[in-house]
Amino acid sequence: MLNVVIFGAPGSGKGTQSELIIKEFGLDHISTGEVLRAEIKNKTGLGMIADGYINKGHLVPDDLIIDMLAGVLDSKKNARGLIFDGFPRTIPQAEALKEMLNERATGIAAMLNLEVEEEELINRLLERGRRMGRSDDNPETIKSRLDEYHLKTAPLVEYYKKENLHHAIKGTGTVEAIYEQIKEILSSCRIS
Repeated sequence: MLNVVIFGAPGSGKGTQSELIIKEFGLDHISTGEVLRAEIKNKTGLGMIADGYINKGHLVPDDLIIDMLAGVLDSKKNARGLIFDGFPRTIPQAEALKEMLNERATGIAAMLNLEVEEEELINRLLERGRRMGRSDDNPETIKSRLDEYHLKTAPLVEYYKKENLHHAIKGTGTVEAIYEQIKEILSSCRIS
């Protein structure tokens, strides 16, 4: 399987690039954000708990995400590969993901880190909020999400560097130019 973690701050273009990767490489997409939004919309138990965290700009606790993800992984066992978008967000989540994949005789082939300056991230998120009507793309929540990202999520860069899986991608420029960097990396990855 070609399993990929796509990584970057909120607004870095993970969703956009994930769509291109899925189309070209035939991977299944696992976006914890989309799964959580669906849970919230359907007012499930997990969704109601997660909603409280998300509306404050906080990360959903690891145990809730990990339990949810184990079921999703089992439902995708025949996939050509998976792209993880928005997960992992903490080192304990990365360790749990590695363990879950090892139990299923596979692993991560690459971690793609979309690097974008903070001012650009804020502008992108505000525009997305206006365009898509997302209530979590407002100035207060954006600031909180970026602060949370820098504090808790950014350390994953070092984690994946130690695993020899980290690939820095310049996340500014045209969508196509950014994707060309990604395509070159994924074309040379070993499939587990």
